[in-house]
Amino acid sequence: MHELAIAQSVVDAVCDHAAGRAVYRVTVDVGVLTAVVPDALRFAFDIAAEGTVADGASLDIRCVPGAAHCRDCGADFTVTELLPLCPCGSADVAIGAGRELRIRSMEVSRECAQPADVETTR
Repeated sequence: MHELAIAQSVVDAVCDHAAGRAVYRVTVDVGVLTAVVPDALRFAFDIAAEGTVADGASLDIRCVPGAAHCRDCGADFTVTELLPLCPCGSADVAIGAGRELRIRSMEVSRECAQPADVETTR
């Protein structure tokens, strides 16, 4: 179950950034091509958060649909399979979305400090 390792990484990152503040909610983007099971990730998150500032926090999961572009016929299409094929039958596709796995936001007891690289990320 790789969801436990993912959940532990999310909790570690959230707790580091929270800097001692209580965490109430975490929102993550999870692409459909990551093979992450949302219910398993929520369960693992609750376990990983026990005893941390994220204990009791809710985990909101935003599922990101898969999208690809066929290099042969030029079609853009939705991807639902881990091994995508264009409707034309070509396997020469560029994945544009669906592999995301990132923390989108977190809600804490007070305003969080800005990240160290805030000036370069605006």
